[in-house]
Amino acid sequence: MNAHALAVLELPRVLEVVAGRASSAVGAARVRRLVPTTDREWIEAEQARVSAMRALVASELGWKPYDIPDVLDVLERLRVAGASLTPADLLSVQTILRSSRLTRETLRDPRHPVAAAAVLAVYSGRLVSASTLETSIERIVDDEAQVRDNASPRLRALRRELRGAEGELVALLERIMSRLEPSQQVPDMSVTVRNGRYVIPVRRDARTAVGGIVHDTSATGATVFIEPPAAIEAGNRIRELEAEEGEEVERILAELTETLRPHADALGVAFDTLIEVDTLYARAKFAEEFSCHPVDLSDPADGFSILGGRHPLLLAQGIPVVPFDLVLAKDERTLLISGPNTGGKTVLLKAVALLSMLTQSGIPVPVANGSHIAMFDDMYADIGDEQSIEASLSTFSAHVRNLAEILAHATARTLVLIDELGSGTDPLEGAALGGAILEALTNRGALTISTTHLGALKELAIQDPRIVNASLQFDPVALAPTYRLIQGIPGRSYGLSIARRLRLPEDVVAREEERLPTGERDTNALLADLEARETALAAREREAAVITEDVKQRARRVAERERNTGLRERDAERHARQEARKYLLSARREIEQTVKSLRSAADVDTTAQEARQRVEALAKSHTAAIEELDRRDRGAIPGRRKSSPDTLSLGDYVEVETLGGRIGQLIEVRDDEGLVAVGTLKLAVPLTQLQRTNQPPRAANGDRRGDIPDVHVPNEIDLRGMRVSEVDDIVMHAVDNAVRADLKSLRIIHGKGTGALRDRVDEMLRKEPRVTNFRLGAWNEGGAGVTVVEFA
Repeated sequence: MNAHALAVLELPRVLEVVAGRASSAVGAARVRRLVPTTDREWIEAEQARVSAMRALVASELGWKPYDIPDVLDVLERLRVAGASLTPADLLSVQTILRSSRLTRETLRDPRHPVAAAAVLAVYSGRLVSASTLETSIERIVDDEAQVRDNASPRLRALRRELRGAEGELVALLERIMSRLEPSQQVPDMSVTVRNGRYVIPVRRDARTAVGGIVHDTSATGATVFIEPPAAIEAGNRIRELEAEEGEEVERILAELTETLRPHADALGVAFDTLIEVDTLYARAKFAEEFSCHPVDLSDPADGFSILGGRHPLLLAQGIPVVPFDLVLAKDERTLLISGPNTGGKTVLLKAVALLSMLTQSGIPVPVANGSHIAMFDDMYADIGDEQSIEASLSTFSAHVRNLAEILAHATARTLVLIDELGSGTDPLEGAALGGAILEALTNRGALTISTTHLGALKELAIQDPRIVNASLQFDPVALAPTYRLIQGIPGRSYGLSIARRLRLPEDVVAREEERLPTGERDTNALLADLEARETALAAREREAAVITEDVKQRARRVAERERNTGLRERDAERHARQEARKYLLSARREIEQTVKSLRSAADVDTTAQEARQRVEALAKSHTAAIEELDRRDRGAIPGRRKSSPDTLSLGDYVEVETLGGRIGQLIEVRDDEGLVAVGTLKLAVPLTQLQRTNQPPRAANGDRRGDIPDVHVPNEIDLRGMRVSEVDDIVMHAVDNAVRADLKSLRIIHGKGTGALRDRVDEMLRKEPRVTNFRLGAWNEGGAGVTVVEFA
């Protein structure tokens, strides 16, 4: 792609911003080398990989690349037969091995997002996992890039002997120093090393008295560093041991290098893969920080659609950025942007081009969802002042040279950016030249975006529908740009407004207006009217947005009040049920006591007839309590909403699907449920499970008549389809009726399902003293879907 355009549009600066998010120097360098491409398949694949890395980094576990030292030269030496790596080189290779293994494990970790792992799986296959090689290097080289003593038995023995010899020599030199005369000694003197030999410092005039070899002198010459005769032989032995140690270290490093050499190519692939993963990380961080979104790619012939576009360099500087929406339809080839200076026209030009460049370089761009970015084969830009004294080029000449190059190479797949078209010369000639250039580029099909101040060029959109006017809004009151892009309306210069605002004499401004051509004055008046209408429309839109938000808040408050009212209703209903239940339990206890007195042979004070009358009275009381509970359920709670569907009416006989088709009577409709009386039971059943019938209810098989008149007691109940909160009263009513009817057993059908109903029934029966035993049904009784209750 055109290098001049890349530089003018500041792509290298944006790449530097992205590179700053990389975790390694080699990763940042790779980002800086990214260039736009026309390979659509590669671009789409890179977008998917960056999105996958973004999901990986933003996941609950998170992730950051591991260390990636630059081992390119090290790997080159590793490929050379006979060459040995230094300890520092080996430490770098160990780091690459460790980073490769850990990154491979991360990309295959099932705890990370599955979709991200699937996209990034291509990299895990190129990474090596060689813990044996890592261990081998770690055994030889320590964290300070030094060969360890235990790298080999011989090295350990040599270093032990070397340290012993050095200690003995230092002790010898210290004894020699202690025997020196005070006049021969140097203040704060100690044994030191010069030229690899252990020496002692003495005064220069004591050199002959001490004897030996002088290896160095001080800066002033007053002190000499001497190796005494008694220490020469010991020093020679140390040098021999050091040479042997060096040879052993070289042998160990050569041996370890040979172990790594067969893996040189795999290490190279892993190193390159780690760098590529780091570039994905840098681009993902850039996308996350600047709120970038995936884009769809389009052909230049189909135009483009940029929604919520922002210039990345302005974002990087932390400057508040006004997003722009820019759409060019398929049959629109040229966008002509006009308006006052400092309105952001040049920034907009560069932003449009940079968004395409970055996308074609595999980098996310700061746009909103739904954007379509065009892919260009090349870009040309004539932006800024490129005058040159050396080349004897004026500003206008430099522009003309750039425009000539553009006209020579522009095609239908080219993006052309021209800033201040027609400037730098006479306005009439500039307008004529600019119009001819835009006409030529439009006819060629090149996608052109140009800025201008010349009014004559704004009229081109009227003559050719392929040319579209646009402007960057300017606040006429504050005389400041708003940076809001408006398509379809050209901008005006605001020169007269600014002159009046800056208190230029009114007679001068008036004379200036008179000197303007009539057409120019009419155009400015029309544009001012359009801007006023646009401002009014924007104000109405803002007002509508405020009203809409207010309505939403009111709706939220109403919904909150409704929720609170519902909670209060449920609390009141629960309290009513609790009170009714207390009443029922009290009545049930009285009935139980009466039944026990009937069965007791020792009760001589009460005759059978009196006992029966007492039971009947209590039964009536019990029935009244049940009716009271039903009355509360049917609407005693204030605000309870009632409804009646078209297909069912209160009092209808209905078949209940959850009870195997048993027939009951609909006594209440509550929302989407109906309260059905089946015998003495009252069930809340979804309306969808009720079917109207003309047959009246009849006693089910196995029903018993108890001692209490007009009470039919079933020997089974069906709870399937009910909620856990609904079964308490039903089960207790059934148990009450079974005890009153002197049934020996009761079958409670709750189904298998999740087991919640079975657990609730089990919990209730365990607390019921009248139940002697209960169990799950046998295989022919319904199995785990049925509980059989036994009474005394």
